[in-house]
Formats: sequence, structure tokens, C-alpha cells
Amino acid sequence: MPVRSSKKTDQFYEALLNRDSNYVGIFYACVKTTMVFCISTCRARKPKKENVIFYSTFVQALEDGYRPCKICKPTENSGETPAQVRRAINLVKENPGEKFSDEKLRDLKISPEQVRRWFKKQYGITFQAYQRMYRINNALKDLKDGKKTSTTAYDLGYESLSGFGYTFKKLIGKSPSQSANQNQILINRLTTPLGPMFICANHQGILLLEFADLKTIESEFRDLQKRLQAEIFIGDNKFINQAKKELNEYFKGKRLSFDVQLNPQGTSFQLEVWDALLKIPFGTTASYGQQAQRINKPKAVRVVASANGANKIAIIIPCHRIIGKNG
Repeated sequence: MPVRSSKKTDQFYEALLNRDSNYVGIFYACVKTTMVFCISTCRARKPKKENVIFYSTFVQALEDGYRPCKICKPTENSGETPAQVRRAINLVKENPGEKFSDEKLRDLKISPEQVRRWFKKQYGITFQAYQRMYRINNALKDLKDGKKTSTTAYDLGYESLSGFGYTFKKLIGKSPSQSANQNQILINRLTTPLGPMFICANHQGILLLEFADLKTIESEFRDLQKRLQAEIFIGDNKFINQAKKELNEYFKGKRLSFDVQLNPQGTSFQLEVWDALLKIPFGTTASYGQQAQRINKPKAVRVVASANGANKIAIIIPCHRIIGKNG
């Protein structure tokens, strides 16, 4: 549905005129006369206000028949993390023992409003919650490596063990002393030419790679947590970083297959189907029937189709290469 609030449309139109980068990914401006949609920083000539309607997602714009602008490439560039947000994230990563309040961000010429708006839209949490989550994630890693609770707490900027213990238990569900063997799922975000995606991994490999606007994404997160008896934290590890690098190469046409270690979660049958998907060469397709033949279950076409649909690691496990027998 288009944005109906006149206050918001006035605000968005002003941002479009000013090419305001604070609104990248917040709205998509659809021009009724050209049927093209743009992001706030587009360099194209600005349309008259009466010819513009605004959407909060580009999927809505596409569904209503609008085409992506060839100048600003909204489906590709709207997911890019704004420069100020990247700075704020890097500050947290480089200084895990320091708290960055709105006042500190302003002193560093970073807009706390933009950072807050971006985190709310992309992760559904505040920047302050992200900071707490990042610190506790680091604490959990330290505890797993055998570091003392007191040393971990003070290294991460906590002024008291009780404050550290309270925050830790609130987020993890257990006290620091009980959490050395706690399972952990890390989640991160990446931008692709097809739109922003979420990627999850644990210490064994990639668990999930899905588009951020997928309607079932929340239930997939819950399913992962239930299967692995683990909490999800914003962060990264070697598998997430490797997957991001390989996906970037893939979309640039420099890579035809992936090497990153995968850890898909499913039934034994689903795992068998997904393994067969990995054997379909780049640039080729197969039918559901051929896929069933490949795993020596020629009569299980519908079950194979269901297993394909349950794949949580998009692109890398290429379920998009399976099509109906009619093409």
C-alpha cells in the first residue's frame, strides 16, 4: 500500500528534492507518468509532487507495476548501509568496552536519528540494543575461550559484575557461569543486486541466507533457534565473512560456485534433496521429476518440491535452478 499520511509524503518529497541520503531505503518514490521508482538520492530530474506516490518497500512498487530507475538502481542500492551507520557500527566493533550514546554520536558528527531509524527498519531493534547484544556476544566468545567472568565483564566496560550478570542472563537466558557451552547463532545483513538479505551462521557453517523481505523470515529464525537450542545475536564469524565475499564475486560474474562451509538444518530427506541441488551446474536447470530421479526416488516429485521450498540457504543452495517440466 502507498504511504497515505500527508505529513510523511511532504517529508519524503522534500527529501527526494534534496537527495537526502538519510532516507535511502526508507521510502521509494514512484512516478506515475513514467512508471519508474527511485530512492531518495536519485540524480534524475525531479517529478512534480502530484505525480509521485511513495512506498515503504520496493517489493510493493514492483507489485504495482513500477520499474526500477536505471540511474539510482533502487533494488540494488537501497539496501546499502548509509555511511554514518557504517561509522557507528565500526565504532562499536573497534571499541566494544565503550557505550556510544546519542550525545557521543552527535559529537562525532553522526546522526543518532538516522542510525536509530536504520536499525529499527533493518533489524527491528535500537542501536543501543545492538550495542548491548554485540558486547554480550563478545562476552560469550570470551567465556567459551576460558576467560574469567570478572575479566570479561571489566574488559567490556561493565562497572560491576552484577550489572554484567543481569544483562547477560536477560539476553542469553543463563548466567555467565552456566553459558560456556551455550549454542549461538550469529546474524548479519548484506546487500545484493536483488535486495538486502539476512545471513545466519554458527561455528559449523552457514545456517540461513534469505531475502530480508521474505514473509516467513521470522518463523525461519524461530525454527533455527528451536532446532539448535540457541539464541540469535547480531555479529559475524569467518563463515559469514567468507559467504559475503563469495556472494559479491558471484553477483559480479567472477564466481560460478561457492566454497563456504554450509550447515543446513532439516530432515534427512531434505538434506538429501539439498545436497542434490548443489550438484546442478551453474547456468543449467532441472525439473522436479529429474531431481526426484537424481536421488533415486522417482515417485517422490511432490515431496522433492516441498523440500526445495524448505531450503533456507538461497542462492548458494540453488533451488532456483529447479523448474516445472513445462519450463
